[in-house]
Amino acid sequence: MKEPQALREAIPPYIDGMRIGLLGGSFNPPHQAHRDISLFAMKRLRLDRVWWLVTPGNPLKDQQPHGLAQRMEAARRLARHPCIEVSCLESVIGTRYTLDTIAFLRRRCGAVRFVWIMGADNLAQFHRWKGWRTIADLVPMAVIDRPPQSLRALSTPAAQALASHRIAEDRAGQLAAMQPPAWVFLTGMKSPLSSTARRNPDGSWKT
Repeated sequence: MKEPQALREAIPPYIDGMRIGLLGGSFNPPHQAHRDISLFAMKRLRLDRVWWLVTPGNPLKDQQPHGLAQRMEAARRLARHPCIEVSCLESVIGTRYTLDTIAFLRRRCGAVRFVWIMGADNLAQFHRWKGWRTIADLVPMAVIDRPPQSLRALSTPAAQALASHRIAEDRAGQLAAMQPPAWVFLTGMKSPLSSTARRNPDGSWKT
């Protein structure tokens, strides 16, 4: 059966065997740290591409983001790199949770070596994500140090539960080829920027 055009367009170009990082989020708004994290991860993990998966909403947040089209446009303006692709995949396939998105990509792009990328602030609440243990079983994960969250993140339930699967930083370049569960905590990128800090109290974006 021929895939819908919207789905074909929502999946960035790839070839089998590629090492691709997945950076998901509302990007509300996108900011320089998203780009810095992507380039940092690309280098340390030896990735071929990073896909920004711009979500329709965040199940863990009460305040929902600006319109998807606005956030997609802003993310594309910010990315400015041939190896960073911006995708609205979740809105096309109708997934609300990271677990379902990763499961879809594993089925659809089975020969791609995916790595899930997240900041230490997300690791701190990872145990609240739907099916977080299954996510860890589906895809290797790279956690990027995001001060001042580092110490708190490494002492939270998910980090403790997955401690035996954590690899040393000097093996980060091998992560994409590892059988999950496997994860690495990457230090050295000291950007405190966040989307929350870039929003006004009413939810509008600061300029």
